[in-house]
Amino acid sequence: MSDPSLAARIRFVLVGTQHPGNMGAAARALKTMGLARLVLVAPEKPLDEEAFRRSAGAEDVLGDAPVVATLAEAVADCRLVLGCTARARRVQLEELLPTAAAARVADKAAEGAEVAVVFGRERTGLTNEELQLCHAAVHIPSDPAFSSLNLAAAVQVLAYEVRMRLLGDTAAPTVEPGLREQPASHEQLEGFFGQLGETLEEIEFHKGRAPESAMRKLRRLFLRSEPSEQELRLLRGILADAQRMARIAHDDKK
Repeated sequence: MSDPSLAARIRFVLVGTQHPGNMGAAARALKTMGLARLVLVAPEKPLDEEAFRRSAGAEDVLGDAPVVATLAEAVADCRLVLGCTARARRVQLEELLPTAAAARVADKAAEGAEVAVVFGRERTGLTNEELQLCHAAVHIPSDPAFSSLNLAAAVQVLAYEVRMRLLGDTAAPTVEPGLREQPASHEQLEGFFGQLGETLEEIEFHKGRAPESAMRKLRRLFLRSEPSEQELRLLRGILADAQRMARIAHDDKK
C-alpha cells in the first residue's frame, strides 16, 4: 500500500516549459500515479485553456502548482534532486535508470526528506548550470534511432516508477528520526559552494587556472557525500577561518 506521506514529499519540477499543454499533460500523468506536487520554473507561457484541457481531471494539481523564477528556488529545501536528461554533456553526473532513480527517490522520502525530480525544456532540456544543481541524472533508455520523448511521456515514465516503488516494500529509515543528523538542504549546500568558491579564490588555489573544472569536481564530491547540517556548519567554519587567515596574509603584504 502506498504511503501518502511519502508521495507528499516528492515534487516534479518542470523547467522552462515551452508549451502550456505539456504542463497540463504532466499534471495528468502525476495524478494518475497518485502524485500531486508539481512546480513550474519560468515557463515560457502562462497556463491557459489548453493546459487545463489537457490536464483532463488533474486541474487541481495544475492549479496548485507554484510558479517560481529559478530551479534553485524550486529545490531549495530538497535533500535529493534528480535531473532527467539525455546523456550528460559536460557535466559529469552519476546516471540512473528510471527504476534505480525511483528507488532513491522513495528511500530518501522515507527518511523524511524533500525530493525533486526535474525535467527541462522540450527542445533543449536542462542547461549545464541547472544540471550542476542535481545530485544525479536520470536517463530514460529510449531507442537511439528515435530518442525524442515527449515531456509529459517522460514525466509519466518516472511517475510510474515512483508509484511502483511506493507500492512496494519501501524501507523505513533504519535510524530513529530523533537520532539521525538532518541532511543539509539544497539551499544550504549552495551557500556552502558559494563560500567554497570564494575561499579558493582568496587563498589563490587556482593559480591562474580556470576555476570551473575544480568547482565541478568539488560539487560532485560533496553532493555525493550528502553532508548533514552539522557537518556543513563545520566545513563552513573551516572555510571562514581560511578566509580570515588569507585576509591577514594579504594585509601583511601591503
